[in-house]
Amino acid sequence: MVFAAPGEALAQATEVLDDRPPPLHASVAHQVIGIWQRDFGDLRLALRHLRRARDLAARADSADREADVLATLGVALVHAGRTRQGLEAFDRGVARGTGHTRARVLYRRAYVWWVLGRHSEALEDVRRAVPVLRQADDVIWTARALTLRATVHLALGAVERADADFSAAEVLWDTTGQEHDKADAVESRGLAAFRRGDIPAALRLLDEAEERYGKLGTPTFMLDIRRCEVLMAAGLAPEALAEADTAIARLDRIGGQSTRKAELLLAAARAARLTGDPHTALARAAVAVRLFAGQRRAWWETHARLVLIEARAGTGRRTGRMVADAAAVAERLRSFGSPAAPEASLLAGRIALALGRPADAERHLAVAARSRYGGPPLARMTGWAAQALRARAAGSGRGVLEACRRGLDVLDDHRMTLGASELRARATAQGTELAALAQEACLASGDPRRLLAWSERWRATVLSAPPTRPPADPALLSGLTAFREIAARAEGARQDGRPVPALDREQRRLEREIRSRTLRLRGAAPGTGDRFDPRALLARLGDGRLVELAVLDGRVHVLLCGAGRVRRYEAGRLADAVAEAEHVQAGLRRLAHPGGQARLPLVEAAGRRLEELLLGPAARHLGSGPVVVVPPASLHRVPWALLPSLRERVLSVSPSASSWLRAGAVRPPAGGRQVLVRGPGLATGGAEVPELAGRYGAPTVLEGGSARAARVLRELDGATLAHIAAHGAFRADSPLFSSLAMADGPLIVHDFERLARSPYRIILSCCDTARFASVGADELLGLVSALLPLGTAGVVACSAPVNDAAVVPLMLALHKGLDAGLSLAESLRDARSALPGDAVHQSTGWAFTAFGAA
Repeated sequence: MVFAAPGEALAQATEVLDDRPPPLHASVAHQVIGIWQRDFGDLRLALRHLRRARDLAARADSADREADVLATLGVALVHAGRTRQGLEAFDRGVARGTGHTRARVLYRRAYVWWVLGRHSEALEDVRRAVPVLRQADDVIWTARALTLRATVHLALGAVERADADFSAAEVLWDTTGQEHDKADAVESRGLAAFRRGDIPAALRLLDEAEERYGKLGTPTFMLDIRRCEVLMAAGLAPEALAEADTAIARLDRIGGQSTRKAELLLAAARAARLTGDPHTALARAAVAVRLFAGQRRAWWETHARLVLIEARAGTGRRTGRMVADAAAVAERLRSFGSPAAPEASLLAGRIALALGRPADAERHLAVAARSRYGGPPLARMTGWAAQALRARAAGSGRGVLEACRRGLDVLDDHRMTLGASELRARATAQGTELAALAQEACLASGDPRRLLAWSERWRATVLSAPPTRPPADPALLSGLTAFREIAARAEGARQDGRPVPALDREQRRLEREIRSRTLRLRGAAPGTGDRFDPRALLARLGDGRLVELAVLDGRVHVLLCGAGRVRRYEAGRLADAVAEAEHVQAGLRRLAHPGGQARLPLVEAAGRRLEELLLGPAARHLGSGPVVVVPPASLHRVPWALLPSLRERVLSVSPSASSWLRAGAVRPPAGGRQVLVRGPGLATGGAEVPELAGRYGAPTVLEGGSARAARVLRELDGATLAHIAAHGAFRADSPLFSSLAMADGPLIVHDFERLARSPYRIILSCCDTARFASVGADELLGLVSALLPLGTAGVVACSAPVNDAAVVPLMLALHKGLDAGLSLAESLRDARSALPGDAVHQSTGWAFTAFGAA
């Protein structure tokens, strides 16, 4: 019962002891309490009860009872870090038990071997236990043994064998009422999905397991560890670090298992390393190594040592001793059959290269490169990274590019199994090294057209296909509706000066639920479609220019495309440009308010400095036609119209040249339907909307109570032109919850991703709608980046706070240009020039940007 209804089992065991039972019954009761405390509570109390259960079993003169308790005690001792004592208890248990009981003892010793990382011993004990358990028709313990054997197979990388055992166990579990064991089986299937590389399925199954454990009221730290693994593979390392640290604190509070604490510390160390925090990684990994060593868990200790060396390398240290240590770790991991062995060999090769030891590097990289043809996607990418480094060391630029191409193809296929745009964007971080190696090789070749092609290979790839949309998911739709209502109530309470903490907590809970459901979505198909062709771009540009900014080794390289060729110019340092862009943003915020006129010369001077840093000599070769700027994600907040050479031009911005080409190929929908939306709380009341309504004749106008999220989404779907005047809010902590304020609450990016086709052109006349979060390698998450893959060919949006009153004439002038048949970029240029010359209006014009090609 302790694994079917843990709380009820604990209560009944306590009642049994209250009735002064005979030693045999008392032994069972103490054992149940010990199991509960071992798995869900205080390990010290567990050991006290289990030792009492052992002594009572001896008094009852029942060898099988004593053997059973010794097995439970052995598991608890190992989890407490007392490995030698735990294994001695198992030796006595195996000797005392007979037949069926002995098979159960062997199963639990196999579990302990798995905890210790001694997988061959675990498989041997399971091999001995399963036939006896089956012969005794012991369904529950047979299912447990099969689940354990599957988990050991996963640790050894044998996913197919694990799947077979999980399937067999699942059939057996369906015939039992063991709810905790069933939850554990779901969790294990989530781990198997992760090992196959199916992250959406892994997230779904781990969420299901968490729900099952929650109904039982049983915490499980193994689930936390596995979720951290999946989050890291999904590019969500900061969340994995937070989850691991929270679980460690919770474990310490209840005096829980030392073994689980060590595993959580290892997960936290890996997550910290992936977030670029090597010092935190060092601290966590060092404690994990000490704990694993004390627990005699060599398999785990070796994995922790790998993270420790990676963290040291992350601090900039490179020594010959580190090469030797990484090589020794790789050898031990191979002896354990661990899939992490190639990662250690790659690390040894990288450090050897940095130390100028090519022979050592080649030896280690050749071993790591063997993984490029088999295993899960990330293991194959490790192999291709090793192969690319080998080619670079050998001076083969062609070999570098081939290895990088093959590795990024693997990542592309993996990304397209992910339905959520957030996961696709974050997953690109795993190919950063390959992309950088390829771009370095292109730069060395002196061929700017090839550098352009590789820059495009790795830029804004998440926009190449729309996210998976689940309009029929009732739980998601219900969650979005509830979120909107709660968020509106919480915002109203804050504006009234009476914030309600309970509303804020419920809003955060709903956000987690919506995000969780979205992350589980599977992608439609592998592959990313057609590759970028520089010839097609040059043909489309005509007399225009496209300026793509590539960043190599911290410096901006300008790839100027047009007039039938691609030229490269070197500009300034990226860090300087980012800092200057932040100064400009601060200046624009000040200019949005009356009285800021004195700052106008300062902002204009900053614009001149930005031009030198970002365009350099290329600014003198832009020609006289329109210009498209393709910046890296880190420069998404630059107000490009402020740069002197771009100020009077037809200017548009695109996340990539590929997305600009795709936007130009989009045809407007039939019918020419216009939608005008006016949200609540605007200082001007959205004054441009009534005038625009008269200009367009019979547009759909949504305002007041009709500007509700569901109605707005229905009307936007498939519209030719949409103009939304509403307060915008950018969420840096969770960019897909960035929003536009509607009558019934926020309209968030997740809502827009459910559109079958977003408007062909969309104008967002509100603050912060053109802000993005930079994630992954060079990806953007935000409102505009959500619209572009869904059928929108052009967007006008704002990257800074603006003066609401100054926005009205800008928008009216913009629509006047559209009436005359101009593009968004042409209309925005003319609208800027039509504004009054004061600082407020000029800064308002600079803050708006045309995205896309419509």
